[in-house]
Amino acid sequence: MSVSLQVIYPIGDDTHFDYEYYTSTHMALVGEHMGPHLQSTLVTKGLAGGPDTPPAFYAVASIVFADQDALGAAMAAAGPVLADLPNFTNVQPNMLIGDVIG
Repeated sequence: MSVSLQVIYPIGDDTHFDYEYYTSTHMALVGEHMGPHLQSTLVTKGLAGGPDTPPAFYAVASIVFADQDALGAAMAAAGPVLADLPNFTNVQPNMLIGDVIG
């Protein structure tokens, strides 16, 4: 069964997020180091939390792997990706790992 990793960047007081760096440099690092193990990636930029509601998140990255073993291999190779976080944000991201069911 496919497994997904969601990396969620919440908006908070005194936080920042550099979208240009994230899309051009950070996601390239994801591809370079984790790419052999992943099936697909999708990045969603937060625009709103509902009608007339500001977004609660800067972005959500959705990364899909063939199975738990592929996720484990990708996470073992993710050191440079994790070390890059301070280059585009001061947010501590949340993560959700789960089975893809639809």
